[in-house]
Amino acid sequence: MTDTTPTAPETTTAAPVTAPVAPSGPPSPPPPGASPRASGGAAGAVGAAVPWLVGLGVVALGAGALSWQTHARLRDLEQELVRRQTSSQALAQDAKLAVQSLSEQLRDLATKQTVAEAKLAEVALQRAQLEDLLQSFSRSRDENIVSDLEASLRLASQQMVLVGSAEPLLSALRQADERLQRQKVARLEGVRRALLRDIDRLKAVSAVDPGTLALRLDEVSRLIDELPLLSEPQRREPRRAPAAVPTPPEPEASGVWQRWLRGSRVLGQQIWEEAKGLIRVTRIEHPEAMLLTPEQSFLLRENLKLRLLNARLALLSRHHEAARQDLAAAQQALRRHADARQRRTQIALELIDQVLAQARPVAWPRPDDSLAALAAAAGVVR
Repeated sequence: MTDTTPTAPETTTAAPVTAPVAPSGPPSPPPPGASPRASGGAAGAVGAAVPWLVGLGVVALGAGALSWQTHARLRDLEQELVRRQTSSQALAQDAKLAVQSLSEQLRDLATKQTVAEAKLAEVALQRAQLEDLLQSFSRSRDENIVSDLEASLRLASQQMVLVGSAEPLLSALRQADERLQRQKVARLEGVRRALLRDIDRLKAVSAVDPGTLALRLDEVSRLIDELPLLSEPQRREPRRAPAAVPTPPEPEASGVWQRWLRGSRVLGQQIWEEAKGLIRVTRIEHPEAMLLTPEQSFLLRENLKLRLLNARLALLSRHHEAARQDLAAAQQALRRHADARQRRTQIALELIDQVLAQARPVAWPRPDDSLAALAAAAGVVR
C-alpha cells in the first residue's frame, strides 16, 4: 500500500491560486478608440503576467501528476483491497467448509461415542452377569462338595456301626481329604483339618476287625473234621525194626547158635511193639467221652461247627455276648471230647482263646469334628 500523506501540502498550495488563466492563442486586438499608451500598458501587464501563468501551469501540471499518482495509488489500493477481500472470502469459505466438516466429524464422533458407551455398558452388564454366574457356580460347587462329603461321612459311620470295623469310615475320611486337597478351596481348609483329626482319632483306637475273627473261626471249623477224639482209636505208624548190627565172624561151630539168638531177639522186639500198639493207657477226666459211638462223634463234630458258625454270625452282627457264649460252649466240648495231647486240638483251642479275648464291644469314635466343620462351611457357603 502506497502512503499518500506527502501530497497534502502540495494540494494546499495550489488551492489559493484563483487568477484566471489566460486563454491561449493570439492576443485580441485593442478596441477601437484606445490609445497606444493604454495598449502599451496592457502589453506590459500581459508580459508581467506570463511568468505567473507559467508557474500556474507548472503547478497545475504538478497537481495533475500528483492527482494521477494518487489515483494510481488508490486504484492499487482498491485492487489490493479487492484481492484481499476475495482471499478473505475464500478463506472464510474454506473456514466455513472446515467448520462444517468438523461439525460433521464431531457429530460422527458423538454418534460413535454413544455407540461405544452403549457397547461398554452392555459389556459391563455381561461382565457383571458373568461374575455373578461364576460366583453362583463356585458357591454351587462348594455346596455340592460339602453336601457330598457330609452324606459320605454319615453313610460310612452307619457302615462302621453295622460291620464293627473302622475301615469304612477311615476310607471315607481319606477320600474326603484327597478330594479337598485336589479342589484347593480356601474356605474348606478348616474341614480338611477336622478330617485329619478324626483320622488320627480312629487310628488310635485299637480293635480287631470282625473279619479277622471270622477267618480264625473258619480255620477252627476246618480243623473240626480232623480233630482226634478220645472215643476214636489213634492210628500210629508202625515202628521200624532196628538195623542189625554187624557182628564179627565167629567159628563155624557157633554160627548156628548166634543166628538163632539174633532171630529170637528180633521176634521178641516185634511182639513187644505190637503189644504196645494194642494197649494204650490214657487218663480220662470225663469217662462219658469214651462212650461215644461213631454216629455220636459225627453229631458232635457237626454241633461244634454249628456253634462256631453261630459265633461267627454273632461277631459280624456285633452281638458279642452271644458270640462269647457259643465260643465258650465249643471250647468246653473240645476240652471234654478231644485229645488235648494232639497238635490239632491245641491249635483249635488257641484260636478259640484268641477270639474270646478279642471279641468285645468297641466304642468307635464318630466323626463329630468333621461333621461340625462341614455344617459351619455349609453356612458360610450359602
